[in-house]
Amino acid sequence: MSTIQVRAATLRDAKAIAQIHTAAMQAAYKGLVPDEHLKSISLDKRVAYWREAIEYCEPQVKVAIENDKIVGFVGFDRSRDEKTRPTTGEIWAIYIAPNHWNKGVGAALWDAAREGLHEEGCTNVTAWIPVRNERALKFHETAGFERELSSAKTAVIGGIKIEEIRVKRSLISGNR
Repeated sequence: MSTIQVRAATLRDAKAIAQIHTAAMQAAYKGLVPDEHLKSISLDKRVAYWREAIEYCEPQVKVAIENDKIVGFVGFDRSRDEKTRPTTGEIWAIYIAPNHWNKGVGAALWDAAREGLHEEGCTNVTAWIPVRNERALKFHETAGFERELSSAKTAVIGGIKIEEIRVKRSLISGNR
């Protein structure tokens, strides 16, 4: 039985979210982006970003808690992609502390995001995933997402070019 609980993030959670975001990015993107870039990720900038996101609910942010400690988070809202229907949601970010990978935290966060997007009237959800991030692609595919091969694009993140692909799935009941 899982001891993971998910709740809405509060401003007090911003630092823990930023720490997880930084640690998970450094672990997930090792070998995909230069080490210098990973080491240069600013925790202060991440704290500021997540404080603002939580304060303005853009995106909505939920945290996973285990033994009174935040072990992961998800940010979700309507899709930021141009020309998408207002019923299309997007997972903006989903990160889990590396020492909690493969322990059900991601699934708990995905369930909470799916429920939140459904409550917002979304019928579909997308996410942008770096093509070389096999762990993230596998996670999303296990959650029922399918790759949209025609969506591949190059994103510039922190001055680094990263190939990304959009994944998509339905939120209609019966599709888990």
